[in-house]
Amino acid sequence: MQRSSQPRTTAELSKSLHERLNTYALAASAAGVGMLALVRPAEAKIVYTPAHVQITPANWVYIDLNHDGINDFVLENKYNFASIYTSSFLSCYSANHGSANRVRGDAKSFIAFALRSGVRIGAANFPNLAPRMAKVVRNSQNSSARFGWPWANGGKGVKSRYLGLQFTIKGKTHFGWARLNVTFTSKHLIDAVLTGYAYETIPGKAIVAGATKGPDDGAQAASASIKTHTPTPAMLGTLALGAPGLSIWRRES
Repeated sequence: MQRSSQPRTTAELSKSLHERLNTYALAASAAGVGMLALVRPAEAKIVYTPAHVQITPANWVYIDLNHDGINDFVLENKYNFASIYTSSFLSCYSANHGSANRVRGDAKSFIAFALRSGVRIGAANFPNLAPRMAKVVRNSQNSSARFGWPWANGGKGVKSRYLGLQFTIKGKTHFGWARLNVTFTSKHLIDAVLTGYAYETIPGKAIVAGATKGPDDGAQAASASIKTHTPTPAMLGTLALGAPGLSIWRRES
C-alpha cells in the first residue's frame, strides 16, 4: 500500500456543531449564574424577649439578652432610709465588671437616656458609666418629695421608654434595648417594670428601639405574598441539543 505523499489536514468541526457547542457553553454558564443568584446572604435577625417583671428593692432584675446563661445587665431599685429623708434610686449596670457592656447615656452626668420608640441605637453615646435612671428623695416630716433624672419625669414617670444597650458576644459588639415602665407609689417609692428586651444578632449592626424583628425578616415576609416566576434550571441533556435545546429550555421556563 502506497502512502499518500500529501500532508495530512487537521479535521475541523462542522459549522453547525461548533455553533451548538458555543450555545451549550453560554447556556450552561447562564444557568450557573442563575443558581448562584438563588443563594441568600446571611440575614439580620433581632431576638426579642417579652417580659413583665417588677423591679423592687427586694427583687433586682438581671437581663441575659442572648440567653447564653450569662447575665449582661442588672436593673437595681435601691431604697435608703434615714431619720428625716428617705430615697429611692433606679439604675442599670453591666452585670459583668470589667466587660465592655454599656448603657446609652450622658458621659458627664452618668444619666441613662430614656429613649422613645424608633430611636436608632448604634455605636454612639455609650460612656463607661451611665447607670442613673430615676431618683426620688422624700421628706418624712412634711411628705414632700423631690424627683430627679429622666426616667422620673418630674414625678410623672414614663411608659414604654427604652434603655440603649451595648454588649459583647464572643468578643464582638452587639446592640440591644430594654423597655420599662416607671411610676411612683403614693408613698413616693419607685415602681418599675421591665416589659421586654431585644438585641441584634449581627455584630456592629444598629437596632431601632422597639424593633422586634429585622428589616430582612419583614422583606422576606412581604416577598412571600408576591408570586414570582423562577426559570427552571436547564438540563444538560437539553443544552446538549444546542440552539434548539436552548429554545426548548426558554419555552419551558
